[in-house]
Amino acid sequence: MLSTSALLAHTNDLNLIIRHVLAGLGHGIHAGRERGAGVEFSEYRAYAPGDEWRRVDWKLLARADRYYVREAERDSHVAVWLWLDATASMAEPSRSGVAGLDKLWYARTILACIAAIAQRQGDAFGLVVCSGERVQFTPAARGPRQMQRVLAQLKRVEAGGALPDSDTLRASMPFVRAPSLVFAASDFLDWPSGQAEALLRLRRMRHDVRLLCLQTRAECDASFPPETTYRDPENPDGVFRFAADTVGVYRKNRDEHFARMLAQCRRNDIAALAACIEEPLPAVLRAWLRQGGRA
Repeated sequence: MLSTSALLAHTNDLNLIIRHVLAGLGHGIHAGRERGAGVEFSEYRAYAPGDEWRRVDWKLLARADRYYVREAERDSHVAVWLWLDATASMAEPSRSGVAGLDKLWYARTILACIAAIAQRQGDAFGLVVCSGERVQFTPAARGPRQMQRVLAQLKRVEAGGALPDSDTLRASMPFVRAPSLVFAASDFLDWPSGQAEALLRLRRMRHDVRLLCLQTRAECDASFPPETTYRDPENPDGVFRFAADTVGVYRKNRDEHFARMLAQCRRNDIAALAACIEEPLPAVLRAWLRQGGRA
């Protein structure tokens, strides 16, 4: 995973934008810390017609003989949640000769970039990890210490086990009470699943949900070495052989699976982006954020 300084370098010109009016809030565009009559001083700016007189700094007027308004920042109401699928299938490595590159590395790193943007904007952000049929939470908070907590948790994550079931996820989502922006990174090979139900439920509750579907280039192109035997890491009985007579069946099944998934996302107004882990991460990050309106 990238260092903190590298994450900041990748994200210093990117913003998180809310696509929907969330949970009754009166705004649909979100840029982190909101300017206005808040509690934390930000800067002075020249008075403009329509500004409230109570925000004019009269002491500064006496010194500068010009009207200036005190700008302040107030905390955003929107929390950012990073949702990571860390099940066994996410350990699938790139077969393009890139050492250390697998789906989990890519997912952890791109979510860490989202965390860096949220921290810069002053947003509260937290982490949800689905692994080993369990759910692990890092509660949402703000600031550099939260960034270190989230990065430490991401670095500790190892791929293993299967997704938690629907009941486990339903009982483990305390953040659904507050407006949220949810960035979920997974290979989504299990759809429908408990994870799928949870993400659809969040969208029905008017949270802004965005999915990143990660595959290897070999998975996308069916370009596995010939006569390769592949064991499903989440199903000990699942053994597949890639050969000339099975590639066509694999492609058909794969295309139908993701077509159903993406169609359900469109029906529920969930933004979903498919990407190969061999693609440059900054370009994929920018494309994912662009689904919100701008990046």
